[in-house]
Amino acid sequence: MKIASYLIQGAASFGVVRPDLGIVDLKRRGVADGLKNFLSKHALDELRVFETEAADWRLDQVVLTSPVPDASKIICVGINYSAHALEGSREIGNEPVLFLRTCQSLVGSGASIVKPKVSNQLDYEGELAIVIGRRARHVAASEAVSLVAGYCCFNDGSVRDYQQQSVAVGKNFDKSGACGPWLVTCDEAGSSTFDLVTRVNGEERQRVNTDRMMFSIGDVIAYASRFTELLPGDIVATGTPSGVGARRTPPIWLKPGDEIEVEISRIGCLKNTVVHEE
Repeated sequence: MKIASYLIQGAASFGVVRPDLGIVDLKRRGVADGLKNFLSKHALDELRVFETEAADWRLDQVVLTSPVPDASKIICVGINYSAHALEGSREIGNEPVLFLRTCQSLVGSGASIVKPKVSNQLDYEGELAIVIGRRARHVAASEAVSLVAGYCCFNDGSVRDYQQQSVAVGKNFDKSGACGPWLVTCDEAGSSTFDLVTRVNGEERQRVNTDRMMFSIGDVIAYASRFTELLPGDIVATGTPSGVGARRTPPIWLKPGDEIEVEISRIGCLKNTVVHEE
């Protein structure tokens, strides 16, 4: 099952995406105000009854947002693939390196990623992200996957010169990253390992299977749950593979007009175009 969050006629809503890409609007049916609100009170299985209902909208009638536009927190892994650590001359520790992003730093699929006026070093990072389905603290890695509500694509857009000064700043410029196009539930996604490809203007820049992650999804969730209570709707981005623009010779930075695709098997394709900051 695919669950999308979106704007329709300027109002925020969410719904089930049918195979024909029609959307069954769940807010319109009084189910909940949004996906985070629903997850805090219900299980996604309760939405299956809506999969066969008549669609309210076509996908091309809505403006997609991040699957959880009001997530309480967005937790990201800094280094989780050995080849990416190698290309950046980074040491691999015994635990994941985590940082946080704001909701304001992300847009949905089809929206524009903004190159800030104060930097020319905007970079892409294609990643697999998961959405937490229920609250937990101090969970074991072996049990952590049971917390996953579903998966989505993630572009951890990074402003590299500012990142050198402060990871918090370099990773949180407004509308510098993206998440989407929707949440795919675990049963539809099948296995928790996926093929990930990042393209810029149709050119492949990154390719990996997520089984190459140094810290598994369970490891990352368990570690994060040590320092904070995980809440329904929290997004966890699991790290990018090698091939980022900053590590090419010479570096290749994103510029206005560039089209970025982060495609993950059985999930979908997150597509964005870069624009100048106004």
